[in-house]
Order: sequence, then C-alpha cells, then structure tokens
Amino acid sequence: MTDKTIIHCDMDAFFASVEQLDRPELAGRAVLVGGSRERGVVSACSYQARPFGVRSGMAMSKALARCPGAVVLPVRMERYREVSRQVFSIFSDYSDLIEPLSIDEAFLDVSGCLRLLGSGVKIAEAIRHRVRRDLGLPISAGVAPNKFLAKLASEEAKPNGLLEILSGEVDAFLLPLDIGKLWGVGRVMAEKLRALGIDRVSDLRGWRREDLCRRFGREGARFYELARGIDPRPVDPGREIKSIGAEETFSRDLTNPKEIRRQLLSQAEKVARRVRKQGLAAMGLMLKIKYADFSTRSRSHRFRNPAREAEEIWRVALELLKDTEVGLRPVRLTGIYLTDLVNPERGQQELFCDPMVERRQKLICAIDELQDRFGSKATRRATLLEGKGSVQCVQKGEDGGE
Repeated sequence: MTDKTIIHCDMDAFFASVEQLDRPELAGRAVLVGGSRERGVVSACSYQARPFGVRSGMAMSKALARCPGAVVLPVRMERYREVSRQVFSIFSDYSDLIEPLSIDEAFLDVSGCLRLLGSGVKIAEAIRHRVRRDLGLPISAGVAPNKFLAKLASEEAKPNGLLEILSGEVDAFLLPLDIGKLWGVGRVMAEKLRALGIDRVSDLRGWRREDLCRRFGREGARFYELARGIDPRPVDPGREIKSIGAEETFSRDLTNPKEIRRQLLSQAEKVARRVRKQGLAAMGLMLKIKYADFSTRSRSHRFRNPAREAEEIWRVALELLKDTEVGLRPVRLTGIYLTDLVNPERGQQELFCDPMVERRQKLICAIDELQDRFGSKATRRATLLEGKGSVQCVQKGEDGGE
C-alpha cells in the first residue's frame, strides 16, 4: 500500500442541487434536469427522485412515469460551470495536486499537506464545510491510500457524507462489495464475471493473476490488483481532455437526409469552436446516430492532420453518414465527437505558411472572438438558417472527459 493520502470529492446530484439552490421552493422536492418531457433524457436527478427508481441516463418519459410529481428543468450548463469553478477554487486552497474527473468531481493528493492542515479526514471535512458554507451545496468525500479506494469511499458516503478507508481496513471494506463496484466493471463485464461465479470482490480475490490474464488479458491483471485494493496511479493535475462532443435529441424523429445534414453542420460548428477554445485539435472523429427504436450506431474516422475547422469535420461526418441507415430509418439523435485531441501545431507547420490558410485562420479567430463577446448566435451560416425552427433540439451534449 502506497504511503499516500488521497481525497475523492464528488458533488451530490450536482445539476439538480444547483437548481434547488437557485430555486428555494424546490428544496426537498423531486427534481429532474434534462430534456423535454416527451423525448428528453434525464441528465441529473435529485435524491428525492431516486427512491422511485429514477436515474440519470433514463428516458424522461420513463422517469416521469415512475415519479409523476417531479419538477422537470432544462440543463443550464453555463450556470453549472460557474459553480464548478467556485468549487474547484475551494479545492485549490487545500492542495496543488488536483485531478478533475468531471465538472463536479476530483481527486486531491493531500499527502504533502498533512503536517500543515491535519489528517486527510480533517482536510476533507474542511473542504465539505467550505462548500456548504460558501456555496450552499452538498458534497461527499472519500479518504483513502489511493484513488480507487478513495472513489469507492465517496460513493459509499453519499449523499452528503464522508468516509475514510485506512490501510488496515481495506479487506473489511472491499471484500464484501458486489463485483459491479470495481472500477471499469460495467454491465457486460459484470455478467461475464458472474458467469464464472464471481459475484463479490471476495470471489475475485480467490483467482490467480495468470488465470485472470488468460481469460481477460490486461484487464485480468487490473482486476487482480483492484481486488487487493492496489492502485499505483498518481493524482495527475495535467489530466488531458479525452474528447469533445455535441449531440442532440430532436423534438421529432428526422427522416429527411438534408435536415439531418444541416443538424450535423450545427454540431460540427459547436465541437470545432469548443476544441479551438481549449487550444486543441482532433486526430479522430466519431459520428453517433440513434434511431427511433433507440438502437444506436457509431462510425469513426482518423484524420491525416489535426482537425479543428467545422467544414472539415462536417465533410467527414457526411462521409460517415453514408455508412448508416439515415434516409431509410427515422433518426432520434445525432452526435459528433472529436477524439485523440492533440496540440494543433502537430503536422501542420507547413500549412500555416500558405497565405490563404493564414487568412482563413485569422477569419476563424475573428468569428470566435465575436461569439465569445456576443454569444454563439452572433454569427450563423446561411445553411443553418434554412428551415429555421423546423426542428427543436431538446437535449444537447457537452464536452466529454474534462
């Protein structure tokens, strides 16, 4: 066991908690944040909705069938980001080693702060007190010798709690856990493990490393270590964004390919601007299509040079679109994700010597500045104005892996 003190901080039902904070009349009520009642998806739900079986990712119509008295509110991402910045500012008062996992959770390595600030539990409680006092929001925390155990501890502490796992208590905490609690064990992998008689971590502990590797490859070695509470990964303050995307669920199923292409152009504009804002470019692209029957298809492409312009992203998305059943089956959702993000200079130095390319880059920068100053609707492509108002997007995807 490494001699570290790691804290995992995780805001409780973050989007819903912010809505309840901004609207005091919703305190204690079931709140669903997401898309429309008819076709949207639940992005977040308050803890008052969870006893009804409501979870994030559930169709809004299904959530309301289970919890008909719930209040449905739209996603206000700019507001959540504003609060997130305040939360992370509090984190930074207690450690310089902060690894964001998302907009509302992070790992903190406080090993070097113990002599000055006290024990890991004392630091975690101080953070939780500050978030409650300064922002009026609930936050849970887990304290442990590594990231894996700290995250498990915070999940166990929810809602609005604190749990520490000491080195000598790892087996008592870990062995009784359901196998689905292990990091990286999703529904499919859990079913494979259960088929082998591995229902709990204690069952996994009985397997030899070589047998797990024979069945699961490198994942088997990871399972072997996690079953023993081993996780050598350091807290990484420089953790990079893995992908940036935008997806939209439409107010009605789309059947017209021209209309779908126009929606993809809008999404290409969004992801291109977001990736430029991060100072990055993409080496990969994934197109996501969800049909009316909720079946999903994805198609991928690898760029020869880093991409960050909407036109190039859109052209590739249209090529990938040809390998789908768009035009033959109604479409409920489309999405574009940029992956394998890199420094945009890589492989493009020679292009920037071209005066035409240089002028184009200046134009794009000017448009970005206008939209930063006056909003995303300050400039619009004529293509996007055709048929304006014919389709209402009821849910928008956000940047992934931040």
